[in-house]
Order: sequence, then structure tokens, then C-alpha cells
Amino acid sequence: MSKRQELRVKRIKQGRIRRFLVIGGVMMMAIAVALIIILPNLPKPAGEIVQTTPGAHSQVKSASGRELGDPNAPLVIDVWEDFQCPSCKRFSEGTEVQIIDNLVSTGKVRYAFHVLAFIGPESVQAANAAMCANEQGRFWDYKSTLFANWNGENEGAFADDRLIAFAQSISLDMEKFRACFGENRYQAEIEKDKALGDQYGVYGTPSVLLNGEIINPDHVPSFDEISKAVEAALKK
Repeated sequence: MSKRQELRVKRIKQGRIRRFLVIGGVMMMAIAVALIIILPNLPKPAGEIVQTTPGAHSQVKSASGRELGDPNAPLVIDVWEDFQCPSCKRFSEGTEVQIIDNLVSTGKVRYAFHVLAFIGPESVQAANAAMCANEQGRFWDYKSTLFANWNGENEGAFADDRLIAFAQSISLDMEKFRACFGENRYQAEIEKDKALGDQYGVYGTPSVLLNGEIINPDHVPSFDEISKAVEAALKK
């Protein structure tokens, strides 16, 4: 092979190597971008538990079970939620806090929580666990823990072992909790909540009612909409 031919072959090889490096670099960049987008949205590992801090409910002086506020308040806000409902999570961590801070703590309304466990079996088990926590006066803390650890519908976030671990994370009496949870003690109460919701025309979550009337049945009401409805009702 002549030197000219050797040089030509060498250049061809170098060109192939450069193309390979360019293609490889582009692929690596594409993979890196995909990981940046995907990784933050992956479900948390099954064993990981997000710890919560005392929420707005802890500042309410008058609280009884699944109700917050003055039992003699002129108005009552009833809310139906499913613990696996993403809109309920947003409502609970946003609008509900504003309701408690601005309407419950001021004595304008009493706030009552009801369950509509319709998304799947984990919804029912989570509701049962929350009501078992209520036996120890910790319903609202357990509710906050549930929503903080939700990461998908019927994908194991609320598997039985996780629900028990949530109880441990908020320092419940585990012997009492296990006994309550293990026998599905509140199945009838869950069904009772659903039946009450049926009477008021509640078919989705979260549903927000003021003195028995659904506020904006076409969508989840904002705090401003709820506040305006409360102020209007107080003037009647």
C-alpha cells in the first residue's frame, strides 16, 4: 500500500472516530437531560417516610376528633376527601391551611372532615388507619403524614406496613393502633361518611360544603371563593 493510500485510510478511520464521538456525546447529553427531568418525579422508595411538622390544626384551641373549631360557630364547612386523591393533597396542604388560619381560628366556621374512599383499596385502608389514629387524638397529624407520603394511586404508598410505619412516625401507642387497624374497626364509619355524602350530592373529591350546600360543584373552590361564600352567609 502506498503512502497516499495509507494516509487516505488513516483519514477515513479518524473521520469515523470523530463521528462516533459526536454521536456518543449527543446521546450522553440526551440521557442526562432525560434523567434531570425524570428522576425528581419518580416515586419515593417504599421504605422512605416523609416526616411532618405540626400543621395549622395544632393552633386551633377547640378540636374534637375530625372536627376543628368552635362547636357553636355560626357556620360549618364540611369537606369530603380521598387520601389518594392528588387534588385533595393540594387542597389539604394549601386551601385547608388558609381556611383554618382565617376562618376556623377566628370562630367564623367549624371545619369537619369526611372520607370518600373511592379510588381503591389503599384509600379504604388509609381511611381506616386515620380513624384509628383519631382514637388517640392524632387524626390531623396522621392525615398530614398520609398526604406528605402519597406518591401514586394504589401503588403501595399506603400498603399496610407503610400505614403502620406512619403511626410509629408520629409516636402513637402501637399496640392500640395495631389492634384497631388489624380489625378494620372503622369500615362502618367509612361507609357512613359515604352515605352522608350521597345525601348532599357529593360524588367527587375534594368536595367543599358550606352549611350543607356544595361550593362551586363544577370545580374545587379556591380559598377566595370559600371566604366570599362564608362572608355572604354571615350577612344573612
